[in-house]
Amino acid sequence: MNAPAPAALALPAEDRERSPRTGYTRAHWEAVADGLLAAAWRHASPHGARLDLPGRPSRSGTRSDGLEGYARTLLAAAFRVAGADGADPHGWLERYADGLAAGTRGPGGADHESWPLILDYDVQGQPMVEAASVALGLRLARPWLWDRLDGAVQDRAEAWLRGALRSLPAPCNWYLFPYSVAGFLESVGRGDAETARARERALELLEEWYRGQGWYTDGDGRAFDHYNGWAMHLYPVLDDHMAGASTRYGDRLREHLEGYGLLFGADGAPLHMGRSLTYRFAAAGAVALGAVTGHTPLPPGASRRLMSGCLRYFLDRGAVGGDGLLSLGWHGPHAATLQPYSGPASPYWASKAFVGLLAPADHPLWTETEQAAPSEGADRALALPAPGLLVQATGADGIVRVHNHGSSHLRPFEEEKAPEDPHYDRLAYSTRTGPTSGADPADNRFTLVWRGRPGARRRVRPLGAGHGEGWGWAASWHRPVFEGGVPALPALRVESATVVRGRYELRVHRVVGAPEGTGAEATGWAVGPDGPMESVLVPLYGWTGRDRVAAPSGTAFTPSARLPRLTGTASGTSLFAALALLDGAAAQDGGREAGAAQDEAAEAAIASVTGDGGALVAEWADGARTRIAFAPVRIDHKEAR
Repeated sequence: MNAPAPAALALPAEDRERSPRTGYTRAHWEAVADGLLAAAWRHASPHGARLDLPGRPSRSGTRSDGLEGYARTLLAAAFRVAGADGADPHGWLERYADGLAAGTRGPGGADHESWPLILDYDVQGQPMVEAASVALGLRLARPWLWDRLDGAVQDRAEAWLRGALRSLPAPCNWYLFPYSVAGFLESVGRGDAETARARERALELLEEWYRGQGWYTDGDGRAFDHYNGWAMHLYPVLDDHMAGASTRYGDRLREHLEGYGLLFGADGAPLHMGRSLTYRFAAAGAVALGAVTGHTPLPPGASRRLMSGCLRYFLDRGAVGGDGLLSLGWHGPHAATLQPYSGPASPYWASKAFVGLLAPADHPLWTETEQAAPSEGADRALALPAPGLLVQATGADGIVRVHNHGSSHLRPFEEEKAPEDPHYDRLAYSTRTGPTSGADPADNRFTLVWRGRPGARRRVRPLGAGHGEGWGWAASWHRPVFEGGVPALPALRVESATVVRGRYELRVHRVVGAPEGTGAEATGWAVGPDGPMESVLVPLYGWTGRDRVAAPSGTAFTPSARLPRLTGTASGTSLFAALALLDGAAAQDGGREAGAAQDEAAEAAIASVTGDGGALVAEWADGARTRIAFAPVRIDHKEAR
């Protein structure tokens, strides 16, 4: 059940003329920023160097968490004031100036104000993350913050920030933190060879990590997630914008948004996939930055619809509590969404969404009438071969699904080990469902079961992706790994292909090298037991059993869940096929009876599946035909004439 935004935010009246889809305007964004800042500052240390928000501490400890509260909220304040050309009716920047002076007076000290030192990522690295936010805030609000600081405070701030240039970042987006610190120091005339090298190194790595189509991997390997938007694109493009430069990074952001713009549901929800999901509406930061800089394929009205839709999605679902604070979770608190590095102030990375406030009130982003989001309208299938993702959007229910045939969170040097990471290793994710926790049966998984142990899908190797009019496909392979005893079996591999057409997902798997009698299991989408979603998984080829299983721990979307499951047996080389359906329109339109009708429709959607020389051929009930072949992978699809 959705609820209005908490009173602590004091939002203005909706404007359904200018914003017919969300009701939100620039004034709403300003009010949310002010409300979040006011609530957070109630937990400030006496001199404002730390914002010690209530909640479970991160693994970095409470001192680092307090710095995180200061730094991440500073971003929101800086966007708010810079976008208003210095107008600061609540005096936010004066508070941050006092906090900066107190925090840098004795870094590493044990008092209630001193900031922790910035050290290597494996020693005491989290302050490096927060240093980037401090640097960006100082750069964005320079005339009203940095330039008004006493020279001694400026020197102390520089000395503390330079720790980010001299310490080792984690091997991922973290290299953009010293890059941002160096960019600030250079912008205020404090650059040198050390700052130049930090920036060069970050950009060198950014080139290594670029995979095409506007997508970066977050470090070596194939980790494609929301860090693309709120880190890999945001830091270099915002740096260019503040410097008045135009480089390849803006062009890449534009290309990224061509696909990423489709990854928001009609209800405003971003895709629930990857780590750090407690940053919530930070997912809209790339959309906002594209609109501010002009590096976007989206019309201004569509950009605002995505931004405001995402913001409102979370505000209406309890992301901000009655105390005005962002909670650790997704809608409201949700422990399974978190990582060990998540602390009480971590959700304030969402401040990056306020980059849209850099567009002044007379900017088309705020003056044009809201337009439909890319996911609102006809069904769409979009293949993104660079990250190995297949996007499927259905207009009737506004759900966006992403079929994962290319993203995993393993570095090339890391060993493949069970268990799976629920936020990366599943076959599919959506804007209306979340993965089940590790304690429950896994959703959207094909697994082989050997001696009672399920094989995990860890390193995902893409085999291609493509799309045509009204349909699309993607394929990958993985080597199942098992917990305990023998971690892997010789020559055992699973090749998987997904073909989407309308609301249906044809999932096909080829098992190679399976010992005699190896078990096989497949599961579908995890949904709540009482609606409003329907999840169906129809056996088409190779399966012998079918049931539904419970996930008592639920997901980020429902306190408990259920999911369909298929079972069978694999020996040697075996083929399996199933038709999956995630549907939200039926329950909206007619409850359980309509849901039962969707089950029947899914059962009848494909008339037959037959083997064809190592391939499978699916004959659709409407006359369309799909052929899926492996070794090599080839997908052929023909619509009925």
